[in-house]
Amino acid sequence: MLLSGTVFLSIFPGAGLAHAQGVLPMKERAAVMDAWLEERLNTVVPELMRREGFDVWMVAAREYNEDPVIETMLPATWLAARRRTVLLFHDPGSDAPVERLAVSRYDIGTMFRGVWDPDTQPDQWARVAEILREWNPKAIGINVSETFGLADGLTSSEHALFLDAIGPEMSSRVAGAERLAVGWLETRTPSEMLAYPTVMRIARGIIEEGLSELAITPGVTTTDDVQWWYRDRIRDRGLVTWFHPSVDVQRADDHARDNDFSAREGSQVILPGDLVHMDFGITYLGLNTDTQMLAYVLKPGETGAPKGLVDGLAVGNRLQDILTGAFKTGKSGNAILADALAQAREEGIAATIYTHPIGFHGHAAGPTIGLWDAQQGVPGKGDYPLYPNTAHSIELNAAVQVPEWDGKMVRIMLEEDAFFDGDTVRYIDSRQEELLLIPRQ
Repeated sequence: MLLSGTVFLSIFPGAGLAHAQGVLPMKERAAVMDAWLEERLNTVVPELMRREGFDVWMVAAREYNEDPVIETMLPATWLAARRRTVLLFHDPGSDAPVERLAVSRYDIGTMFRGVWDPDTQPDQWARVAEILREWNPKAIGINVSETFGLADGLTSSEHALFLDAIGPEMSSRVAGAERLAVGWLETRTPSEMLAYPTVMRIARGIIEEGLSELAITPGVTTTDDVQWWYRDRIRDRGLVTWFHPSVDVQRADDHARDNDFSAREGSQVILPGDLVHMDFGITYLGLNTDTQMLAYVLKPGETGAPKGLVDGLAVGNRLQDILTGAFKTGKSGNAILADALAQAREEGIAATIYTHPIGFHGHAAGPTIGLWDAQQGVPGKGDYPLYPNTAHSIELNAAVQVPEWDGKMVRIMLEEDAFFDGDTVRYIDSRQEELLLIPRQ
């Protein structure tokens, strides 16, 4: 933690670290990410291997067909695996450090020591078998999972070659390391959480630009125009996105919309009186954001949004509080969903909850808390328990009646990224509690 914190502070001297919003040059980004990686390998891996009962963890992938886990374990200058990359973690016990090896011709940065000489042993998998015989482990974890794609990165062919090389007796000690892989991906370190608010604020700054007169001219600009404005603006800032932004509108004279998220409307011209909704995310320093916000387009003579929309946002905020109040260590995603929906019904809120983990991936590994079309629970991913030091996109909507729109039902669709420390949930940056106005007042 100290190393990566020092690196990050050197980039933002005199910080208010969480308030720094500059986007770093690529070389400085790499320094931060490599420091974080070293911290994670030294702290997260040993804790999780012991939690899950593995004394060896084998992670392997071939070039351009990378295991999602191995992609998060390589130095910043390694943009892919090299030929075949095999990483071995060995916990010798007695609180000794976990040994990290690369069954490779060369070291992988300073993180993994290379231990394969093809002149001595031409077969890479045979070298893996030699090392395992030396260690004589009781339990060997590999990344195979029926439930989590992100924990299922060992391909069928590599799996078969590995088992063939180590033989039947050693193969009997091999098991899927689903929770080890998911734990690695979902766990956020103190250093990452020191910087995550900065990542969120950069994203929010771009969002608010797009939901303003800088990008929207009512009666002229279309929802499709704003989507592509966001794509260009993300590139202008030296960033990337992990999904195409979406922008849509709800308005007084449209037919009521249902909750079928699979039905996508075509591009619409944004008009005065519209409630504009967007869904947007960036990737920066290896961390992802996922945010949905709302803006109201003022009609001539208006200085604020209709009270029904303002009150609707307050209902959406209350639903967020209900959901995050149901978070508890060890509780499954399905149990959190059921408790939150029950409380929402008790309070008369028409709620739909579809919350997911976030971090190294946008739709990340960890407990799924509902899907828009699965409000009774999600088998498998929804059964996974909530762990401390994890981040989640608090994604949901509340359907509210707007009196000023002849009682029309409007969906208040919100999404904010939050961190669970084991006891409480806090928003990584902040949450929307006031509608943005176009133009700003």
